[in-house]
Amino acid sequence: MTPSAGERKALARRRRQLMQAVGDGAIVIVPAAPERIRSRDTHYPYRQDSDFWYLTGCTEPEAVLVLVPGRRHGESLLFCRERDPEREGWDGPRLGPDGAVDALGMDDAYPIADIDDILPGLLEGRRRVHYHLGRDADFDLKLIGWINRVRAQVRQGAQPPQEFLELGHLLDEMRLVKSADEVKLMQKAADISVLAHRAAMRAARPGIHEYELQAAVEHVFRLHGAEPAYASIVGAGGNACVLHYRDNRAKSRDGDLVLIDAGAEYRGYAADITRTFPVNGRFTREQRQLHDLVCAAQAAALAQARPGVAYEAGHDAAVATLTEGLLSLGLLSGGLEAVIARGDYKRYYRHKTGHWLGLDVHDVGEYRIDGESRLLEPGMVFTIEPGLYIPPDDASVPAKWRGIGIRIEDDVLVTRDGHRVLTGALERSADEVEALMAG
Repeated sequence: MTPSAGERKALARRRRQLMQAVGDGAIVIVPAAPERIRSRDTHYPYRQDSDFWYLTGCTEPEAVLVLVPGRRHGESLLFCRERDPEREGWDGPRLGPDGAVDALGMDDAYPIADIDDILPGLLEGRRRVHYHLGRDADFDLKLIGWINRVRAQVRQGAQPPQEFLELGHLLDEMRLVKSADEVKLMQKAADISVLAHRAAMRAARPGIHEYELQAAVEHVFRLHGAEPAYASIVGAGGNACVLHYRDNRAKSRDGDLVLIDAGAEYRGYAADITRTFPVNGRFTREQRQLHDLVCAAQAAALAQARPGVAYEAGHDAAVATLTEGLLSLGLLSGGLEAVIARGDYKRYYRHKTGHWLGLDVHDVGEYRIDGESRLLEPGMVFTIEPGLYIPPDDASVPAKWRGIGIRIEDDVLVTRDGHRVLTGALERSADEVEALMAG
């Protein structure tokens, strides 16, 4: 999967923007993600480091991007594997250094085997190193070794770097605001995810296993050239109350709700959707009451999704709506403001109302600036996902409420005049869900 001409221009633009931000006298070093052993001599499916992908479009392991602002002989350099017909017969084609220049738009590329000889010379004379220190301990040691080789030449006039700076300080802010091309990819991931959730709802029936519904979802992902952006959560009955439920093995029972939290990853970009539906196609009275309440909380949060509004305003609006509803249903008691101030609602709503979304499902970017919730800007994408979870063993509430877990999650783009729900095509309300399942 090599970048198109348009994508190569975008990648080059990102590299230039980052180099302008770090300034002359700096060097940026970004290694590819290492391969991971799953068992003995088999590997986990390879997934490229998001920052490396964002700046190179390269999907191969054993590679390192080096940006050297102002270097006359080329500023964007890539170290990568050489072509090797024997290994490519086992593992698939490689770009090789020449291919990396042509396919990725690099100024120059070198064999990864030569990095020990070349990188110390690139570090020499650079005052600042921008790097994710601590992310990859093995690469940290290599980088320190290269810097020590420069330090060993100080008496001969070598100038080693004087500062290590966290790369995320600059790169995270770049990634937080999506370009129009990135939004198109995220919309594609969202559209595939919508189809997948509909497939699961239509497949649902009492007695179906959670893993069968997972298979329905992920079949659609694969059918459209995507893959799971994260481990799919499929929780039937009381399992829906487990926030990060992963087992996906239980058999559903007539009357259960099923919570599915699953999203596709398309060309590196993630979607993240949660829907909760009755496995038999009809909500009970109590299920519908809580489902309607979570829908109302999501709508309250969504109303805050516009430029200039504090990110946390959406969470505050959702909490107020959920708490008021829980009080009216008798699941909490007391005055609204006091219950919120004490955090009583956390008994049934334990998480925040969303997170940034992009190349990572929980994408990069600060939520607070100088101690204050940051303001939303056009191009930011985040989830809105309120929920309610009443444990099956909560003896403090009537039995009719126990074991109900509901979450509703959509992906939202902040626009110049408000917002766009990327996943808005997917049925959300109880009436819409029942109509889809009956069709």
